[in-house]
Amino acid sequence: MKPIKIIYILFAIGLLAIASCKKDGLLNQTPPTQLTESSYWHTTNDLQNYLNNLYGIDGIFPHYRGYSSLGIYSVDENSDNMIPQSEDGRLNGEYTVASNGGYADWASIRNVNYFLINYQKVSAAASDIAPYLGEAYFFRAMLYFKAVKNYGDMPWINKPLNIDDKDLLNAPRLPRNVIIDSIMNDLNRAITNLPTKGKAQTQRLYKEYALGFKARVCLFEGTWEKYHASDVFGVSGQTGAKYLQLAADAANQVITSGVFQLDNAGTPNGYFNLFNQTDYTSSKEIMFWGAYNQQAGITTYWQNYYQFGSDGSEATGIAKSLVDDYLCNDGKPTSISPLYKGDDSLAHVVKNRDPRLRQSIFLYGDTVISNVPGATPIKLFTYPALIAGDNCTTGFQIRKGLNTDFFQDSHNGPGGTDGVIYMRYAEILLIYAESRAELGSITQADIDVTVNKLRDRVGMPHLTISTIPTDPKWLFPTLSPVINEIRRERRVELACEGYRFDDICRWAAASVLVVHKQPLGTVAKQFLTVIPTIVIGKNLFVNTQGYIQPYAQVSSMANGYNFNEGRDYLLPISLQETTVNPKIKQNPGW
Repeated sequence: MKPIKIIYILFAIGLLAIASCKKDGLLNQTPPTQLTESSYWHTTNDLQNYLNNLYGIDGIFPHYRGYSSLGIYSVDENSDNMIPQSEDGRLNGEYTVASNGGYADWASIRNVNYFLINYQKVSAAASDIAPYLGEAYFFRAMLYFKAVKNYGDMPWINKPLNIDDKDLLNAPRLPRNVIIDSIMNDLNRAITNLPTKGKAQTQRLYKEYALGFKARVCLFEGTWEKYHASDVFGVSGQTGAKYLQLAADAANQVITSGVFQLDNAGTPNGYFNLFNQTDYTSSKEIMFWGAYNQQAGITTYWQNYYQFGSDGSEATGIAKSLVDDYLCNDGKPTSISPLYKGDDSLAHVVKNRDPRLRQSIFLYGDTVISNVPGATPIKLFTYPALIAGDNCTTGFQIRKGLNTDFFQDSHNGPGGTDGVIYMRYAEILLIYAESRAELGSITQADIDVTVNKLRDRVGMPHLTISTIPTDPKWLFPTLSPVINEIRRERRVELACEGYRFDDICRWAAASVLVVHKQPLGTVAKQFLTVIPTIVIGKNLFVNTQGYIQPYAQVSSMANGYNFNEGRDYLLPISLQETTVNPKIKQNPGW
């Protein structure tokens, strides 16, 4: 990213990066090569084309197109939900201060600011301009929120900088809550100007999604301020209550709008089938998503390693910690439920458990690929590839997100086109429940329209506040039972969708979930007869209880993760930024 001091060199970037509308789907656009100031800012079509470029920026709506990427289903590799082949550097305290980069996406922020000083040149009715104005405010809010999550305090730059803007070029960092308030102002403007979902163009921003995003931002900041109140990352004098109330209000507006509902409620494998669709246009749950396009070369590679089951797998695995959090189907945790069959085999692990577990990991006999032309009609999962080059690190091989159709398989040439999900209604229900619980105002009625709706989809017993069974293994025993259960529900419902690291940070929960924790997988001995090449202690390592320990041979992980609680909740600002502008002070601990 460009440091603020020299950002004036991007003066023409707004026009040079405007996107055209040649391809299907706004999130896979490419820019034209020649545009000039005099030929622009005349019609609303100019506004639309300009903003199309922002839809295509990976920092806003990423496509996760890497060859071995699992899309959103591998983002949780930076948390206690998933274990990649190599330990996560941030969890293990391995990051250092970079010489350059490492701050806000100033170029994209400038692009938005450039739009906001030029859109008024367009001669059109205010109602025709309003949707694009709403989009611009939304994008700026999104870009700043990402920066605050990563770096905390920020300068607030709300116009395209020039070389003469000395004050802004040398602006200090403002407290994070001041920036969040500015983000709120932008989101409120977006909500005012954007059309409702029913009137918005397909795959363009709309009012209810902006409300949902506002709820997400406010929950993050509210819990951050509450749980970091006594450490160096907190905001002086702030408890987070203001933002928690805003989160509850925004989420409630989405809920009461009546626009959304959960898909596949009560249908077999309904949860699993939510995550493998190529088109979410008709979905009542998916609030915003990105389309892929084989002709444009924009495809997903989720099935790159999974199509042959034991013959190959992505270099990751679901963590035992996540698996342990799923309740039994009597609504009780495994620590006290008589229905729990133990974990000596994958079959026992999923027996009598929350159906979302069974629908998220592979089990013997699962279809991995179907519809193979002129060949075996299906391929079935046999066992996880524990010692292959790109092995499943834990034995719990992720199934969530799989599309078994051969024509969506990445080995079938161009790759798959399953849509990438950016927000779904389930998250809004969880935001409402959590924010109300954190405010101390949650009621059974709140639980019934949120958590219990999610449980109804998969046939799980309802959560009843007055009769929550005590779990001796609650992750947060100092917090109330209802907060523990809402956090559990959030983890289970949104597992492997990229939320968990943000949750760890905003809850200030690294001491409980990360520090000195040794991530584990399933019991290894169950595979010895089916994978005869396994030699415990040579090509597969276990702890003293026999659970797979993926990082047993990583010397820096001998005592578990080395996350530094006085430093690693925020990223370091690069030397370039702090040198060019001495008012930009480094984050704590760096």
